[in-house]
Amino acid sequence: MEQMTVRDIVTATGGRLLCGDESQPIVHIGINSREVQRGELFVPLVGEKVDAHRFIQMAFEAGAGAVLTSEHDQKEDAHPWIRVEDTKKALQAVGAYYRRRLTLPLIGITGSVGKTTTRELVAAALSAGFRVYKTPGNKNSQVGVPITLSEITSEDEIGVLELGMSMPGEMTVIARIAQINMAVITNVGVTHIEQLGSQENIYQEKLKIQDGLRDGGILLLNGDDPMLKETRAKEGCRTVYYGTGKHCEYRAENIRLKDGFPVFEAVHGERRVSVQLKVMGFHQVGNAMAALAAADLYGMDMAAAAERLQEFTGFQGRQQVYTRGQVTIIDDTYNASPASMKASLQVLASMEKAVRRIAVLADMKELGPDEERFHREIGEWLSGQPVDVVFTLGSLSRSIEAGKECRHFDQEDLSGLTRAVEELLAPGDCVLLKGSRSMELDQVAKRLVGPTE
Repeated sequence: MEQMTVRDIVTATGGRLLCGDESQPIVHIGINSREVQRGELFVPLVGEKVDAHRFIQMAFEAGAGAVLTSEHDQKEDAHPWIRVEDTKKALQAVGAYYRRRLTLPLIGITGSVGKTTTRELVAAALSAGFRVYKTPGNKNSQVGVPITLSEITSEDEIGVLELGMSMPGEMTVIARIAQINMAVITNVGVTHIEQLGSQENIYQEKLKIQDGLRDGGILLLNGDDPMLKETRAKEGCRTVYYGTGKHCEYRAENIRLKDGFPVFEAVHGERRVSVQLKVMGFHQVGNAMAALAAADLYGMDMAAAAERLQEFTGFQGRQQVYTRGQVTIIDDTYNASPASMKASLQVLASMEKAVRRIAVLADMKELGPDEERFHREIGEWLSGQPVDVVFTLGSLSRSIEAGKECRHFDQEDLSGLTRAVEELLAPGDCVLLKGSRSMELDQVAKRLVGPTE
């Protein structure tokens, strides 16, 4: 955060300075007293279980430059204390205030699945011509987005922000803080359907990213998604589609998987660019096309942008490929939804050199009242795929009846599952591990992979 002082924080929040020097510089914003940086504005959030106001003194001792408070009306201290009504809303106000000072364009990315990977691919493509700032880690929430914005500097030329939501109304709050110039929606699935009630509600909530899309901005949509392919941008903004359909301005053709990795041609008008990715699965083609479209719309050469896409090799727990002895292990245990489960199984099916293809599948969570149906449909779809052995973990995954050699384990028997998989594996096998994070399949993956450098 550049050229911000306590006075600016007071102005942004509409708060009241209880004590301290209003000219004190503020260089960071933080919410964790154990990770305080010197010169930071410490924001004590009030949660259901913990009120962080009790950590204020600890934050000052660690080097915080100022704090917000909603629990003090008077204070005598050398440090600046700023009284606000609600610390979370005040944090958001600071983020919005800082955004108004920035002149660089910002791209906001949302979607039911693929947000983080698309964020990384868009940032990689844009790096062919810009110094790019991107959301660090998973700071994509009502709390994370204002902190993310505060770290942008005058040296950054374009920003790529991930905007997440799990409850009604969240997207509007986040989008209005970010004030983006381009909005990307990757898809509309069923993730968080428990909280939002229906896929239609999820669709409507995703579209609220436009509540923060500036006039003249671009709504970049996945033209292959059934709920997005006929969606139009709000008045005063432009709609652009990417995908594989003929109606998509940015289109992928001649798509194939080479040992799980996509190879295709990116087409825009008369231009054709060969693309090879180092992340696995057909679903990555759409993510890459979003990146190439964004880069081209901001004036990048598509061929140069395509080369930069190869720099992204994925994240731990998201389709990372390991070889141990003569066994190939695909660790995709970070999370799971019906769409991402099918995508991972397609990767497994594409492993041409595998002697046997083995799927270790765990429950998919947060799918609402139709959760059993979603699991059953995975099994029905899987029955037609070249997968030889299936292991399932958890009560919901019992519904995955794939008509193949299948062994089921209760969630409490993670060790039993691990032993069974280890005992089955033989040279030439390829094994995929996929499930929701809470199912802890990552522990099985770690055991199979063994020590890494």
